[in-house]
Amino acid sequence: MAPDSARLRLKTWVCAVIVVLSNVFGNYFMKLGLPEALSSPAEYITVLFRPTVALGVSLLILWTLTRMALLSWADLSYVVPVTAIGYALVAIVGRVLLDEQISSRRWVGIGLIVAGVALVGGGTPQTAPRERKQ
Repeated sequence: MAPDSARLRLKTWVCAVIVVLSNVFGNYFMKLGLPEALSSPAEYITVLFRPTVALGVSLLILWTLTRMALLSWADLSYVVPVTAIGYALVAIVGRVLLDEQISSRRWVGIGLIVAGVALVGGGTPQTAPRERKQ
């Protein structure tokens, strides 16, 4: 493997990990900081200033920016399935840290997501420069 190719593959994996973890923990902190019900649009604005909600929003902004960067050099057909492992991790974080109840049917779905990620993630990401169609 050429040094540039190896560097690009490492950059892709590091960025994918950041995308996944910022998504998982951004959603976790948002859920943790939000009250059970908000009665008016003004309350949505005020909860943004709660530290846990602000941290969640910040992490989700990081998620968006790193996902944009990752999509700029790696194929969509690789990025989306590989970063889908975040869905499984969100469920696990919800169960472990928020004591949410997850049905057997959902666990089966999570298992299918993990299997799909394993199939796609085992391949080599297409990250070579290519001409874009306008």
